[in-house]
Amino acid sequence: MESKSVDGEVNDNTYFPKTDSADAKVTFEQRNTPPETRLYKKRWVIVFLFSSYSLCNSYQWIQYGIINNIFMRFYSVDSFTIDWMSMIYMLTYIPLIFPVSWLLDKKGLRVIALVAAALNCTGTWIKVASARPDLFPVTFLGQFICSVAQVFILGMPSRIASVWFGSEEVSTACSIGVFGNQERQAVTSLAERGDSCSTSPECVQLGIAIGFLVPPMLVPNVDDLDELAAHIRVMFYITAGVATFLFVLVVIVFQERPEIPPTHAQAVARRISPESYSYTASILRLLRNKAFMLLVITYGLNVGCFYAVSTLLNQMIIEHYPGEEVNAGRIGLTIVIAGMVGSLICGIWLDRSKTYKQTTLAVYLMSLVGLVLYASTLDLGHLWVVFITAGTLGFFMTGYLPLGFEFAVELTYPESEGTSSGLLNCSAQVFGIIFTICQGKIMDSFNTLAGNLFLCAFLLIGTIITACIKSDLRRQLANQQALAAAALCRSDVQGSQLDVSPPLNTHVINQSPHDFIAHGGSGPYGSISGRSF
Repeated sequence: MESKSVDGEVNDNTYFPKTDSADAKVTFEQRNTPPETRLYKKRWVIVFLFSSYSLCNSYQWIQYGIINNIFMRFYSVDSFTIDWMSMIYMLTYIPLIFPVSWLLDKKGLRVIALVAAALNCTGTWIKVASARPDLFPVTFLGQFICSVAQVFILGMPSRIASVWFGSEEVSTACSIGVFGNQERQAVTSLAERGDSCSTSPECVQLGIAIGFLVPPMLVPNVDDLDELAAHIRVMFYITAGVATFLFVLVVIVFQERPEIPPTHAQAVARRISPESYSYTASILRLLRNKAFMLLVITYGLNVGCFYAVSTLLNQMIIEHYPGEEVNAGRIGLTIVIAGMVGSLICGIWLDRSKTYKQTTLAVYLMSLVGLVLYASTLDLGHLWVVFITAGTLGFFMTGYLPLGFEFAVELTYPESEGTSSGLLNCSAQVFGIIFTICQGKIMDSFNTLAGNLFLCAFLLIGTIITACIKSDLRRQLANQQALAAAALCRSDVQGSQLDVSPPLNTHVINQSPHDFIAHGGSGPYGSISGRSF
């Protein structure tokens, strides 16, 4: 056959050769190029829309707890009952996460987003009707429905990041997703890597932040119950209006996935047919993954401590600084805002360094140091000191959230991100309930220092276990294999004339994720060590 020069172009990591050969039965493009990848601008719309309704939901988690004493008087219930308005978020998550994760795998992102936004909207309007002293069961029902919506929300960040974002953006995108949920507390208290992120968990942070800040501002501690009911009703109406607007946006805007995947790893994951995927088998594989199960425990210990501190913050501050409900909210806001900064910095750092275990261990250790400082300075009588130590605690403790998600996806690739993040969050809810109840009882029997030292002991245990986790970065290795295959294909084309026979070996591109892991991350080009950990 007459030799012909090769003229081709590269676009979105894909080589498109041009050939006039009529004899070729299978073109080079069909057989030898890595899968096409592309990033869409709409990915930012998707992640910020998710972050917004995640924020709205997470805000309501701490909405009651940050003004615990006010709701106790309004509904004539005890402190422990109001604590359950926060803990119900944790309790509902535990039995529902597994069926919701299965639904996420079977039905996809759009269905889960619609259900989450609809439930959140419904719960907020039920609470609007509960602003009367005799309607505590109604307000609890509204909170319960919002807590069910949270189950649908928390499993989405890593999936959104992997489906929509590229290798240099995944951790950052995941961090943005988590951002909204932390926002929840703040207001209440005054890829080529591309598979996961630290996302449901910046939005979550921002929602918590709003949850810390807004309720003390909208609901002052007034004596007249009718006036207090009016303030509570205004707060509920504002929340319901925002939730309704976001639900409409989700219906109109939210898209399942981009037409072309953002990374090679995601392109390979798309080749797994729904019929070949077993949710039960995936769970069993995760349970047999020793490194991941250790991470599940350590993540639960850290985030469980965060849940306990957030839920009981009002009681801790009021005990030492009576009448400072608004400042209690502001301290909570400080914790979350500092955590949002920490989450973003950690996400960006991971995108550049890939030092998952080292970063996770360092942040975990500093979370312990931060809690010790906070506990030892809470009773000094200087609120400005509490603001500083609380901010230090928040920077590291809430900054850990995206790290846990990202590290989990690396350890469990190519398992579903929704499944792995679901197990992490389930652990966090279990420990959150246990720590909140135990710390509350210790504070009632002894003092706030004893309660906080109780949490410090478990953070120390978590730090030790984190040091024992093996850094098995499976997703990184898969992407390095794909990049090596792409580079070799281009090198073959540039260094020789067009040949219709297959080059050296393209098995690595067509290899299924589970086969890739089963072979220890080795492909036809040999194993690629990448960064040494």
